[in-house]
Order: sequence, then structure tokens, then C-alpha cells
Amino acid sequence: MSEDARLVAWVRGRVQGVGFRWFTRAKALEIGGLSGFALNLADGRVQVVAEGSRERCDGLLDWLEDGDTPGRVDGVTEIWDTPRGGYDGFAIR
Repeated sequence: MSEDARLVAWVRGRVQGVGFRWFTRAKALEIGGLSGFALNLADGRVQVVAEGSRERCDGLLDWLEDGDTPGRVDGVTEIWDTPRGGYDGFAIR
């Protein structure tokens, strides 16, 4: 369960203009060991990319789906892949 993974998640709901990306970054830093970013998309969703151990990525996904997030999350779609690297910490884009 400690293998490295890449999580790409698209979060639907009222997730823009409510500090969602900032709180996502803060949660990723709290979990620790994650790199990636949170990005507002033109269609109103937020895209979250996180790389790190599968266990830590799962922790972030659980928070995105059921955590005390700002705004309102109506659903999360995710895909898993192998890490690509190239991220310096966890950024807000």
C-alpha cells in the first residue's frame, strides 16, 4: 500500500470562489508527502492532481469526497496513474 501513485480528481459542485483550492493545498500539506496542484476549470469544477504514496493520495481523496471542505461538493471523479514527477510542492494554479 506504500507504492507511489498519481491521483487526478475532478471535483463538482460549488467549489470555485469559496477558497476550495486553498483548503485543498492546506489539506495536502497537512497529510504530508504529496506534490501536485489544484486548478479552477472553466466549467466550474476544480481539478486536483496529487502524487505521493497511494495511502496519502487516498487520504486526500477521502477528504475531497467527504471532508469538511468549503463550498459544496456534489461529486468527485478520479483516475489513478503512475507518478510523472516534476512538481515542486503542492501549488494553487
